[in-house]
Amino acid sequence: MENTTEGKWDSLPVKLNDSIMQTLDELGFTHMTPVQSACIPLFMRNKDVAAEAVTGSGKTLAFVIPIIEMLLKREDKLKKMQVGALIVTPTRELALQISEVMGQFLQKFPQFRKILLIGGSNPIEDVEKFKEQGANILIATPGRLEDMFRRKADGLDLALAVKHLDVLVLDEADRLLDMGFEASLNVILGHLPKQRRTGLFSATQTQELEKLVRAGLRNPVRITVKEKGVADSCTQKTPARLCNYFTICRAEDKFNSLVAFLRQHKHEKQLVFFSTCACVEYFGHALEALIKKVAIHCIHGKMKHKRNRIFSEFRNLKSGILVCTDVMARGIDIPDVHWVLQYDPPSSASAFVHRCGRTARIGNQGNALVFLQPMEESYVTFLSINQKCPLEQMAPVSGVVDVLPKVKALALADRAMFDRGMRAFVSNVQAYAKHECSLIFRVKDLDFVAMARGFALLRIPRMPELKGKNFPEFEEMAIDTDTIRYKDKQREKLRQKLLVELKVKREEKAAAPRRYNDKTQAWSKQKNRKERRRKTAAKRNREEGLDMDEEDMKELLKDTRLLKRRKRGQISEEEFDKQLTALPKRKTAGPSEDPDSAGDD
Repeated sequence: MENTTEGKWDSLPVKLNDSIMQTLDELGFTHMTPVQSACIPLFMRNKDVAAEAVTGSGKTLAFVIPIIEMLLKREDKLKKMQVGALIVTPTRELALQISEVMGQFLQKFPQFRKILLIGGSNPIEDVEKFKEQGANILIATPGRLEDMFRRKADGLDLALAVKHLDVLVLDEADRLLDMGFEASLNVILGHLPKQRRTGLFSATQTQELEKLVRAGLRNPVRITVKEKGVADSCTQKTPARLCNYFTICRAEDKFNSLVAFLRQHKHEKQLVFFSTCACVEYFGHALEALIKKVAIHCIHGKMKHKRNRIFSEFRNLKSGILVCTDVMARGIDIPDVHWVLQYDPPSSASAFVHRCGRTARIGNQGNALVFLQPMEESYVTFLSINQKCPLEQMAPVSGVVDVLPKVKALALADRAMFDRGMRAFVSNVQAYAKHECSLIFRVKDLDFVAMARGFALLRIPRMPELKGKNFPEFEEMAIDTDTIRYKDKQREKLRQKLLVELKVKREEKAAAPRRYNDKTQAWSKQKNRKERRRKTAAKRNREEGLDMDEEDMKELLKDTRLLKRRKRGQISEEEFDKQLTALPKRKTAGPSEDPDSAGDD
């Protein structure tokens, strides 16, 4: 394997443990990468580190090796339930990957035990495992780790276990903040000792990350690793050996072009990124039916229990297709990825860079291709300026055939596929509306009819973004979509039951006496309604002591206006008295009119 190298391991200013050197040799890591040569000596000399390096530059070894070295040099050896190192990372897949690398090194250090704490499994099982085996090195996602700190009632006092912590590593630290883990991180940091070494590793530095640096690091050494041969003023954020392409195609042609491309690269390993979980579900199932003799896997953030298994299986494949969302965009190291295909541009420009970084890792060659619609072409210029990420145009994919009728046939054969298509379309439009680069990606520019054709929809779904719009040019299938059945018999049985209940409710509503709206009634009846309202208002006024006729009301208003003029100094007090007494007297009730006057004599 050709590496972007920075000398051999024995050229470090600090000597590494012989067993670590032996493991590096066994794994084929003969030379260091720049980020490794910069970070390892600093960490081992008890410095805090904030490192920024392009994705795929070998950041994992830059903290795994110093962690083991620091734990080996402790004066007081760690006991079974004492945690010396904590690694926090945003996704399960990345945590699994780090755990695997750490495990390879720990084979020669049986005195240290590691534990993986991630979602997708029963937390009680994690508690029992920790209590039984103990752990000196924790590798965790923020949500599960925060939960473990609250498991004292289950017999796990993690807050006590981390009191002996030597080193904390936040991997893909910027992504930890992007994904909304800030509250969880604050809880976690609150349990950790202040006297510790801390390392922040990321591919990009953000303002939020700066806050975390100031809060969690003591006089950190900042490390920015640039690609060789790239000028400081033009710091490219993608690997130098990455060939980055874009192709322009219309909305109705995108999926056909994608299928043609994947068929032409059957024997290679490819990642296909979509913007939403619903799109992964829909197009992933379509690709499974359209591309034969190729292993196709799907991963997205809403999967609970299958993600870990699917990720491990795909990593071990020599060729295949992984259909995924941005849950696979950051830090994941999948060997020998030939192509990264971006069917949808991601919601942020930094995510574009991270997606591309799943290939061309550790000095290897790699390719990336993004599919853009004609009105999105200016995104290429935006990426070149904003992310220092130049793209080269690729000619339209050759050998394209129309596979959309086959996708429609899948929807007609199984209502589950029909439902997936409708959800995918809705989620795609909503994701488009939330794009960070809203000047380029504008919902008002979308051709909804062309999009619906490209999604192979049988009809256009109802959604707020399409309210009040008609699409006569969209040819709907001459079929009542309510008649499409689920292949799953139990699911179809439940649907039929719900349809019967809905029909009964409609019939009951139709049979109920009709309540007429006053606005549709005759004018004479409306007049009666107004009269009732007037009488009701009069009654309310009497109850509130406001029983006065129109003349009384006019006199009261005149008195009020005169008083206001006096307060403003517009008239003197004499003038005020004169005008007040000159006003016509309001009528007062005589003995016969006032029932309360009886018996006053």
